[in-house]
Amino acid sequence: MLYYLFEYLNKTMDIPGTGVFQYISFRSALAFMLSLLLSTIYGKRIIGFLRRQQVGETVRELGLAGQNEKAGTPTMGGLIIIFATLVPVFLFARLQNIYIVLLIVTTLWMGIIGFVDDYIKIFKKDKQGLKGIFKVFGQVGLGLIVGSVLYFSPVVTVRTDTGKVDVFKSVAQTEILPAPIEEKSTATTIPFFKNNEFDYAELLAWTGEGYEKWAWLIFIPVVIFIITAVSNGANLTDGIDGLAAGTSAVSVFALGIFTFVSGNIIFSNYLNIMYIPHSGEMTVFIFSFVGALIGFLWYNSYPASVFMGDTGSLTIGGIIAVLAIAVRKEMLIPLLCGIFLVENFSVVLQVSYFKYTKKRFGEGRRIFLMSPLHHHYQKKGYHESKIVTRFWIVAVMLAILSIVTLKLR
Repeated sequence: MLYYLFEYLNKTMDIPGTGVFQYISFRSALAFMLSLLLSTIYGKRIIGFLRRQQVGETVRELGLAGQNEKAGTPTMGGLIIIFATLVPVFLFARLQNIYIVLLIVTTLWMGIIGFVDDYIKIFKKDKQGLKGIFKVFGQVGLGLIVGSVLYFSPVVTVRTDTGKVDVFKSVAQTEILPAPIEEKSTATTIPFFKNNEFDYAELLAWTGEGYEKWAWLIFIPVVIFIITAVSNGANLTDGIDGLAAGTSAVSVFALGIFTFVSGNIIFSNYLNIMYIPHSGEMTVFIFSFVGALIGFLWYNSYPASVFMGDTGSLTIGGIIAVLAIAVRKEMLIPLLCGIFLVENFSVVLQVSYFKYTKKRFGEGRRIFLMSPLHHHYQKKGYHESKIVTRFWIVAVMLAILSIVTLKLR
């Protein structure tokens, strides 16, 4: 909203300094600082409210060190993240931007699903929470919305010809440059490859002419799968104090770099990457989100004063998935969100191996002492803070490697 106010003041009154709001970098910095302040200052009040409402965590007996001390710790702390993210976005972002609209919808949609799940666990005394089938329906519904908008909206276009025109060259007035081509496309990028563009529509080339118009049959299911997988991965990672929030902040910051360069014609030309018009505005949302996550860590780091609950973890996963898809970096998710992937995979391996050995040998056997993976290290005697710090370090390494793919191909 402040963006539109300052835009009006700049155009109508030409007040010095009001034009600075046109710069994404300036608004992103403001969004980060405000979200950080909101999450740290008002976070304490939200925690106090949750405590008064007796919104306490019910801890299952898993035989983990320090587990019983966490009983009664307020949960639903994801409300802090959502609040601290959306307020700066409404103030500093261009709200008519299609990507900002999608991210706001994603935040509210996944936040509501997580809130309902937490509400059932706490107030209905049902440890299972929202039934899995309803969670999946919610994730599929969001995937349908995001996939349909990105595919059918005429505003969502890409340019893959940025390297053909030197935007740094001084052009004489008599020289006419070729018009840039913005087109609808289901193209994405494959990391570490020289010619790294891949179009989902090509998977239907075998059907003959006109196959491009049926690309949504591939693209939308892919979007649904990614949103479901990443949101569930974030949910599984939220098991010990500060783990999900810290690793997510690192991954989202890396995505912020991708959105900034992909939405800037000069940087995308220099890096010879796909230019995505209007996508740079997502940087404002990202920095607001990162500020909210870091501010949340003020209370969620060991020993946690609040847990994010599914309200936060599902929201985090949904936002990361939509950001990666929108900026055409979804194939980087296994690398960028490697912590989520490993945590998820450890559960799949553990359950699959247990069932297999029980069927074959009559007794279930385990690969890990406990899954997800962070519980395995807890069982081995590592302190929570050491596990979290080391996972953060790995997340930073993966984020740097992901950023390097801009040139390493």
